[in-house]
Amino acid sequence: MKRLAKVAVAALLSLILLLSGPLLMLASSQVTLDHHWSSADRSSAGLAPAADQVQEAVVQVYSARAYHWRGAFGVHTWIATKEEGANHYRIYQVLSWRRPTVVINTGVPDRAWYGSIPELLADYRGQSAQALIPQIDAAVDYYPASQQYRAWPGPNSNSFVAWVIRNVSGLEVALPNTAIGKDFLFDERIAPTTGGHGVQLSLSGVLGIAVGLDAGVEFNLLGLSVGIDVRYPAFKLPGIGRLGMERPVAGDIY
Repeated sequence: MKRLAKVAVAALLSLILLLSGPLLMLASSQVTLDHHWSSADRSSAGLAPAADQVQEAVVQVYSARAYHWRGAFGVHTWIATKEEGANHYRIYQVLSWRRPTVVINTGVPDRAWYGSIPELLADYRGQSAQALIPQIDAAVDYYPASQQYRAWPGPNSNSFVAWVIRNVSGLEVALPNTAIGKDFLFDERIAPTTGGHGVQLSLSGVLGIAVGLDAGVEFNLLGLSVGIDVRYPAFKLPGIGRLGMERPVAGDIY
């Protein structure tokens, strides 16, 4: 009986620790609850070159705090591409406002995600970007959950972006630990990390571990991730994200 009580206390303390980050985010100014999506900022962050002013191909990956209270827990991620000579971007993401679906449309690639300023995770240009684009299109076409969506533990918008990254040779993007759903591996249990220099074990996105040069050491418990980045020293905490050195933008122009 005492052993069972100790296990229960340990489980409760672990849950409190996992949720402390999201609770701190809710108490901060980084997550706003006082605006409706229809009036939220959707302006450009100035992170993408104007499509009609640059000839070369561009591939970028972004993340931004999820809308409303969900932003206390994690981020939404998406991919933007522009083919060589094109005067517009294509944006790839999964949305679930009405029914879950993979959305590919043209528009502003770096616009705020309903009030949250995006962060540029990767930026590929020129020939390397042009070589990535057909692979991205092919990976999107074969995404196994195009009509499925579960905010937790996946498949969700971050599971989609992680799937595409893992299935495109040369696209190496270490998604943030706050990208809940990136560790959902569908029918697999072991897969490469999205940064391409590590391996992860995951049980349906609710329990797992990732180890590698890009991931450091990262533990996933109930979809929330905690870890440490050794290459670019930082702690990775649930809800909060990185505390320490910023990770440089991936790609071939940095």
